[in-house]
Amino acid sequence: MTRESESGLPIEPVYGPDALDGWNPDDKLGEPGAYPYTRGVYPSMYTGRPWTMRQYAGFGTATESNARYKQLIANGTMGLSVAFDLPTQMGHDSDAAIASGEVGKVGVAIDSIDDMRVLFGGIPLDKVSTSMTINAPAALLLLMYQLVGEEQGVPADKLTGTIQNDVLKEYIARGTYIFPPGPSLRLIADIFKYCRAEIPKWNTISISGYHMAEAGASPAQEIAFTLADGIEYVRTAVAAGMDVDDFAPRLSFFFVARTTILEEVAKFRAARRIWARVMKEEFGAKNPKSLMLRFHTQTAGVQLTAQQPEVNLVRVAVQGLAAVLGGTQSLHTNSFDEAIALPTDKSARLALRTQQVLAYETDVTATVDPFAGSYVVEKMTDDVEAAALELMLKVEDMGGAVNAIERGFQKNEIERSAYRIALETDSAERVVVGVNRFQLDEEEPYEPLRVDPAIEAQQAARLAKLRAERDQGAVDEALGRLKKAAEGTDNVLYPMKDALAARATVGEVCNALRGVWGAYVPSDAF
Repeated sequence: MTRESESGLPIEPVYGPDALDGWNPDDKLGEPGAYPYTRGVYPSMYTGRPWTMRQYAGFGTATESNARYKQLIANGTMGLSVAFDLPTQMGHDSDAAIASGEVGKVGVAIDSIDDMRVLFGGIPLDKVSTSMTINAPAALLLLMYQLVGEEQGVPADKLTGTIQNDVLKEYIARGTYIFPPGPSLRLIADIFKYCRAEIPKWNTISISGYHMAEAGASPAQEIAFTLADGIEYVRTAVAAGMDVDDFAPRLSFFFVARTTILEEVAKFRAARRIWARVMKEEFGAKNPKSLMLRFHTQTAGVQLTAQQPEVNLVRVAVQGLAAVLGGTQSLHTNSFDEAIALPTDKSARLALRTQQVLAYETDVTATVDPFAGSYVVEKMTDDVEAAALELMLKVEDMGGAVNAIERGFQKNEIERSAYRIALETDSAERVVVGVNRFQLDEEEPYEPLRVDPAIEAQQAARLAKLRAERDQGAVDEALGRLKKAAEGTDNVLYPMKDALAARATVGEVCNALRGVWGAYVPSDAF
């Protein structure tokens, strides 16, 4: 009996040579590390060294998160990945009325350079790679990171890491936007230019399909809408006067890994192939690195269950395996208790150990692209590629990603997919172990990690002290220059860095830009 994949594509019970009839391996595959990069972006992939093991962490105060980072590094984490709380993501200070009840809850609260110093205290920034999941205020957090590095004696050209900086997906699936699309894209172009000149090893954007997938996007929708956003960013940078090969090698992507291993492997391979062809054929990129779709993967938080949470250990291992077989460059494995609360120290360590088992106790790192030539995976790769290209063409027909966003196209498509998944789960047509089958009569008690609500008052006190101690005249002067740059065409990151160095807060800097660019209000039409 034929089943359907997560993208609604048929999965046959048996595949044979006829599935690849007329299939040209030279066109579809190439060699690992060579165009069209179906088999991976590096010739040796994991046979030389494993992927970067990142663990996403951040909660409460900068002091608490700093302690967690040091523990993760001691346990073998190769790169840090910072989670910020919602007020920080939305460009508000912890003592703002709108931040009440959210300070430190889903990530660490960062209000100023003072907090950033504490967050990375005792962590040598020339020896770690740091990824920051921050979008609308990405420039601020990057500049504070640069300032802390300079205080440590680390020159900016030695800093390595990534800012997510992908605001288009916020309008589609996540909602932590600040400014309208036009100014947001201008800010991203300024970041590209700034990093090329000042922080050349930094990955300036991580174009994310993960959050769309968490909102319900199918694998085909995930890569289609992510790559469409990537095309919009490239067009923006080129229109701002940049040569494609000056910035494209620093672009990176961020995808989910679900439990459906075969389709996930096919998805990653298809995404690499599509991106390589777009960059070569549409943008005329000459540097091979401009054609490489390098990506970070996180296991699927939306597939974790609060019921029988230990079963999530199995889910995460399977999802991590899918990411590795698909050729990810870095990986975060979720902790088994994340459907209940923030991970405990033990569960975070277990999540990292899952990656280490995959890397050092299995043979999946012994050869590159082990599924190459598989009848089923090659056919599924072609099918996912075709479905994604069809959606990308629809976005193009609407005038590109921004115009499609304004018409609600991506959001509506994702919501339809999410509704289908919900119906299948409710009817038990889609089996979720412990939820609609194989339940327990009574769940075992579990004591989750809780954030101390006193953090909000603590952050407010730190802000009051900062404002009393700093040179307010220097802050006002720098914010004035920032507004002037925002009103014109100068790169806003230079006066922004001066303002942050003078101890302006995240909220003050974002409010200065709101005063010039306005705040985004979604259309009632969708």
